[in-house]
Amino acid sequence: MSTPNNKPWTGRFTAPTDAFVEAFTASVGFDYRLAHHDIMGSIAHARMLTRAGVLTTAEFAAIEGGLTEIQAEIERGEFPWETRLEDVHMNIEARLTERIGVAGKKLHTGRSRNDQVATDVRLWLRDEIDAITHELTRLQVALLAVAEREADTIMPGFTHLQVAQPVTFGHHLLAWFEMLQRDRGRLSDCRSRLNVLPLGAAALAGTSYPIDRAYVAELLGFASVAENSLDAVSDRDFAIEFTACAALLMTHLSRFSEELVLWSSPAFDFVDLTDAFCTGSSIMPQKKNPDVPELVRGKTGRVNGHLVALLTLMKAQPLAYNKDNQEDKEPLFDTVDTVRGSLRVYADMVAVLRVKSDHLREAARQGFATATDLADYLVRRGIPFRDAHEAVGRAVRLGVETRRDLAELSLTELQTFSPVIGEDVYAVLTLEGSVAARDHFGGTAPRQVRAAIARARARLGNP
Repeated sequence: MSTPNNKPWTGRFTAPTDAFVEAFTASVGFDYRLAHHDIMGSIAHARMLTRAGVLTTAEFAAIEGGLTEIQAEIERGEFPWETRLEDVHMNIEARLTERIGVAGKKLHTGRSRNDQVATDVRLWLRDEIDAITHELTRLQVALLAVAEREADTIMPGFTHLQVAQPVTFGHHLLAWFEMLQRDRGRLSDCRSRLNVLPLGAAALAGTSYPIDRAYVAELLGFASVAENSLDAVSDRDFAIEFTACAALLMTHLSRFSEELVLWSSPAFDFVDLTDAFCTGSSIMPQKKNPDVPELVRGKTGRVNGHLVALLTLMKAQPLAYNKDNQEDKEPLFDTVDTVRGSLRVYADMVAVLRVKSDHLREAARQGFATATDLADYLVRRGIPFRDAHEAVGRAVRLGVETRRDLAELSLTELQTFSPVIGEDVYAVLTLEGSVAARDHFGGTAPRQVRAAIARARARLGNP
């Protein structure tokens, strides 16, 4: 059993905290990850208190020096984290007081753990978003490099997982680039909204000390100061918003993973994932399993679950702070770790992706991928589209029955479906002719793909 005076808040208590309750309610086992940002916030707070005349210059020097030493101690793995002190904040404050004496007890003047933790999490998440954006950029750069290399490579485009029309592999990869670019925008928007300083809200109502919140915001790089003290300490919508952005990003990676799993299978054989990103089977020696994309696909469910958890955590909380909010950190921390890890491995994997262009071309020759081109050819010769559609459908039926592609049917056979078909029809029935015909902004023609890659690099700042 603890004794009452082991806690910083026990003046009102006459009995110690139950040992199990102490362990059950402590958060230091996971919120120690905020230590660096907690120290950043504390130094800024102390500097402001000194400027306001609440602390002396000597007291500030002692606090700053002590916190800097504690930071080094944490980095060396020598800091004695204690469950009885509940969280990262009280562990650091207790250690500071142990080191520098009475000045350490003055650090908490004008603030509460409520606004302190809200500040710490925002500082931490801001840095993590920057790190995630870096990994996202690496993946986008890798996609553009492969897209450029494969700008002329023809593959079957699918709808309903059935062969639809020929596209270029580069064009296909640019679709993933666009999804990730929207993810980048969402993360940027989220970062802007979370970059607001809660410190100074204290427990819920502000403080009677002559604080300068704008000065602290400047010191910590916040764009603005929270307008309402109740809102500042109690809401975690910024964490929910980030997790929503993360869930969308992971959903995009999951869809990409599904394609890589299919494409690397012998049934498709479109791409080869290098050995470094695959594993074998303990019983089947021929297996090369695409574990990385499979695992990323699975981790998407994990992040989606964290989003639901955070929404549920917040949905019934009255103003202002409640202990429930301690539960925001583990799902948030794990979401960040999952997204960063997934992006990192994807960037490395895509950079060395081997594309089997011959297999892609052969697959595009199956499934009558140029049927729409034949219909467009007829329309350009004055045939109403619906009639053209019917004629081409009958031509496809002949191809199915005789096991021939449209380009393999004779001119005489094609003319039985429409007399306007001439010798020039074979130019539109080739795969190259089909993709080259989509030569417009956003189209799959190789010329457009290369132009889109140039625009994409410009949007990334030409990395």
